[in-house]
Amino acid sequence: MALLAVAATLVLSACSNSNSSSNSDSNAGAGSDGGQPSNTAEAAADPFGKYEEPVALRVGQKVDPTDNTLSNGDTPVDNQYTRYIKENLNIVTEDAFTASPANYDQKISLSISSNDLPDAMIVNAVQLRLMYENDQLADMTDAFNQYASPALKRVLQDSNKRALDSVTYDGKIMALPQAEDAGIHIMWIRKDWLDKLGFEPPKTMDELEKVADAFVNQDPDGNNKADTIGIAGPSSSGKMYANFLDSANNLYGFDPIFSAYGAYPGYWVEDAEGKPAYGSILPETREALGKLRDLYAKGLIDKQMAVRQDSGEQIVSGKTGMFFAPWWMGYGPLTDAVKQDPNANWQAYALPLDADGRFSPHLSAPAGQFLVVRKGYKNPEAVIKLQNLLLRDESKFDLSKGAIGFYPVRLALGPSDESEYTVQALREVLAGTKTPEDFSGKPEYKLLQGDLDNVKKVKLEPYDNMDIEYWNPSADWGAWTRLYSLMVGIAPNVDADMNRVSSLLYSQTKTMESKWVNLKKLEDETFLKIVVGGATLEAFDQFVEDWKKQGGEQITAEVAEIVSE
Repeated sequence: MALLAVAATLVLSACSNSNSSSNSDSNAGAGSDGGQPSNTAEAAADPFGKYEEPVALRVGQKVDPTDNTLSNGDTPVDNQYTRYIKENLNIVTEDAFTASPANYDQKISLSISSNDLPDAMIVNAVQLRLMYENDQLADMTDAFNQYASPALKRVLQDSNKRALDSVTYDGKIMALPQAEDAGIHIMWIRKDWLDKLGFEPPKTMDELEKVADAFVNQDPDGNNKADTIGIAGPSSSGKMYANFLDSANNLYGFDPIFSAYGAYPGYWVEDAEGKPAYGSILPETREALGKLRDLYAKGLIDKQMAVRQDSGEQIVSGKTGMFFAPWWMGYGPLTDAVKQDPNANWQAYALPLDADGRFSPHLSAPAGQFLVVRKGYKNPEAVIKLQNLLLRDESKFDLSKGAIGFYPVRLALGPSDESEYTVQALREVLAGTKTPEDFSGKPEYKLLQGDLDNVKKVKLEPYDNMDIEYWNPSADWGAWTRLYSLMVGIAPNVDADMNRVSSLLYSQTKTMESKWVNLKKLEDETFLKIVVGGATLEAFDQFVEDWKKQGGEQITAEVAEIVSE
């Protein structure tokens, strides 16, 4: 009935150019029946068209109670963003619920289980699939095709097709994805230590071991003390590798070491027979664990990795020579490391290589968060317009009057190649082959113009040498932090020949809901014991047997069924 009503409305609108209000909203809550777009077909399909009558949108929001950036008198539902939306689109956002970051997921889950849904909210991958299975999602296909701005379509349809595929079920777009730009896990290494000791960046695992040994035993910091760390390890609360449910931003783990052995623990991959398998139980993972165990026993991996609260502290203090993390570490410990020692020449590389001589990293989930609209909401195109407006005008807001997180149901949108494109543009401007003006007219690359304007403030000649001596961080620490992270941390993505590996699945299956926590605990405890010497490598074989018996085989069958759909 609802589909027939919608179809009738579309036909009437197209044929008569009239402003119909006959479509139904069987589950509408108070204030959910908004007005219709302006009364011509052209205005109705305008990505930035202002409604003639106010359209109410009840949203569920994540609000950090410690955030004090809102101007005096402003609230999470009445602020510069909500007023701008009302003024430009005539959409009135109303509070369905607010929850702190710690309680948000629980609030969303309760909302889904009770079917007491706001008109729109942001959910994770598990919640998205549950809502789809419960038939709680509005079909966003027509709204996206008709109302998405050219910039939004370039972001999601062209650039981030992998993300858009993650919300497409049976050919229908059931949500808007927030594409991840978490980055690939790469090697960060003290190049000044390499130069001092006469080494090149290590390409193979054998070379990596030799460099780590030199970093530990040849006094690279020159203080005549045996106090340096070859390879950082994860903090006590960290992970040795990312996994399919938490696939981004793993700090100080060993992800590239595993991939050098063709191992992808925590990911769903194909086994030797081409069948879906959990990477943590495959023989390649056993081999990689054996190597890590050997490196740790030789003292080349931080001996305190299992108990150290913050591995970044040893990087800042100048005691660590190598670690693995995403491109944006200039935003993290490297800024403080350079402040403490201006000669700390941290550089990034797509290393170590695998047996085929390639860097074969795993990729994070194509999307980490999803904007959903409840089935039955009268104006699903309203949330499309909200994203159009944000993508076009985000730079106009004054963040001192409220953090951007207060924008209702905000997705942090950007092209999948945003960082790589920015690096290429920066290189061309520094080389003099193009000017910043040549890159205007691309609002989806939100920070590009600022980056192009700032780069020569902090980058010294020669412009193609990224060593720390050719930067001037003190000229503008904020600009340097970003530009150094980009031009050093993203360079491997641009320049290296990578074999990028995706997980076959980035969400939970039914059996995982009850068994995955215990299986993951078994895995984490066993692998840590193997690496630090608390268990033999043969413990891996017992882990595989136990994992299969305790639900792993059933979960693998469910994954295979989902992958084959």
